[in-house]
Amino acid sequence: MKEQKIIIKKVKKTHEEEEHGGQWKVAYADFVTAMMAFFMLLWLITMIAPEKRARVAAYFKYFTIYDKTGQSFMEKSSEIFDEAGESAKKIPREWVKEYNVTPAQFTERIKATIESKLSDIKDQVLVDTYDGGVRIQLVDKEGKNMFDLGSSQPTPLALRIMQAIGDTIRGMPNPVSIEGHTDSLAYQSSHYSNWDLSTERALAARRTLERTGLSPERIVKIAGYADTVPLIQGDKRDPRNRRISIILKFAREDAQDQVMNSIPASELIERTGEFAH
Repeated sequence: MKEQKIIIKKVKKTHEEEEHGGQWKVAYADFVTAMMAFFMLLWLITMIAPEKRARVAAYFKYFTIYDKTGQSFMEKSSEIFDEAGESAKKIPREWVKEYNVTPAQFTERIKATIESKLSDIKDQVLVDTYDGGVRIQLVDKEGKNMFDLGSSQPTPLALRIMQAIGDTIRGMPNPVSIEGHTDSLAYQSSHYSNWDLSTERALAARRTLERTGLSPERIVKIAGYADTVPLIQGDKRDPRNRRISIILKFAREDAQDQVMNSIPASELIERTGEFAH
């Protein structure tokens, strides 16, 4: 019987195959880990109390790497939160200033914003004190509407104004109310009225302000008043009656002073520079 030959075939891997054979697994594992960390961060942000989020946001908005030469901000970062995640004593002084703004101070601040960013349309943004708070009103003008006629869709003009307002108020803790008002021009349909329109416009203003960064938790009231609270008392058909009112509520000044006086000076964290008002 003829002897059977055994053939052994050797396959040599190229250098490229040896180098890249399993590296994609490492890269994929890094990607999955990073995504897990990202979603964990999002979950933690939603779980943290609103006042803690505000304090953390204020800290990273106004911190500097060095408060003074040779001293790192890390030396004081532990004072923001204790082991339980909340500092019972240490309160940065500039945060107290922000939380203790008076209606008069805020009125000056918002008027300065209007003058610098909305000077060409400042006659359509009215600011006054109202029921212990500050009211900002976005008022229609002939040919310059805040909403399309009969619609709750904000015009570019309204979006521009609300962006400027949102940038100013989003870092403040004050509760916010939003009111919608219309003129007395009635709808022919019985299924839709100025009550519906004014309420929908107030809701649209809320959504717009939230997109600028205003926390939804600060909004305490949304209301539509149709034509029952006219700006121009003698003419309910005047276009200026069509408006959105944004009202920031403030505590009484004596109550604010009481809060400030209850905080010992030793418990306030000093930081260089003044907080801008």
